[in-house]
Amino acid sequence: MTAATALLVTLGAVVGAPLRYAVERLLASSYPWGTFAVNVAGSAVLGILAGSVASDPDAASARTWVALVGVGFCGALTTFGGFAAQVLDLAAAPRDVVATTRSWRALGYAAVSVLACVTVAALAYVSAVSRGGG
Repeated sequence: MTAATALLVTLGAVVGAPLRYAVERLLASSYPWGTFAVNVAGSAVLGILAGSVASDPDAASARTWVALVGVGFCGALTTFGGFAAQVLDLAAAPRDVVATTRSWRALGYAAVSVLACVTVAALAYVSAVSRGGG
């Protein structure tokens, strides 16, 4: 990795990490809406980026955008570790909810999150490819 690439990744992360924190604080509740929102938004951005790069992979700016937006911004904005921990939290708490209900709630959140993220990424990718003429 070059110093310029490392700088691009860092600059993207400097924007993505505080944005994730702000969204999670804004949407704070007993349900992990903040993580869901940043993961879906990040999936859309990555879908657009991947579709744009696929439309013109030889573009001089492709590596720059992938480093800045894909790795830096989206890498800091989205969170798989946080998502996994929140699935476990939903399964474990609150204690006043029946264990079966907690398990279904956790599985439902996991399934809806994965389905939403993959669907949004795919739609964004197809949209970017079709706009790029690829």
